[in-house]
This record gives sequence, structure tokens and C-alpha cells, in this order.
Amino acid sequence: MEHSVGGPLGTLIAGLGMGAFYCALIWINMLLGLFLTPLFLIPLTWIQDALKARKQASA
Repeated sequence: MEHSVGGPLGTLIAGLGMGAFYCALIWINMLLGLFLTPLFLIPLTWIQDALKARKQASA
């Protein structure tokens, strides 16, 4: 005898699973943005400071 979760109950279970997956996907993308942004912004400010110092030294 074959057992499968079909019909309305299967649709609800699949919907809950996909909803949980997309919530996790949004969560991890928010965390990546939160933690990776400073890794790019901080060195960028160092480069800008170095360029500003070089411009002031030549002037």
C-alpha cells in the first residue's frame, strides 16, 4: 500500500516548508548585508584617506 501526503494537507505542509525556506533565505541575506558591508566600507575609507593625504601633500 502506497502512502503519500497529498491533497489539502500536503499542500499546507509544502506551503509551510517553502515559507520557512524563504524566511531563512531573507534572514541570511540580511545578515550577509549587515556583516559584509563594513568589510568593504572600512577599507574604502582607508583608501579615501590615503588619496586625500596624497593630494594635500602635493598641494
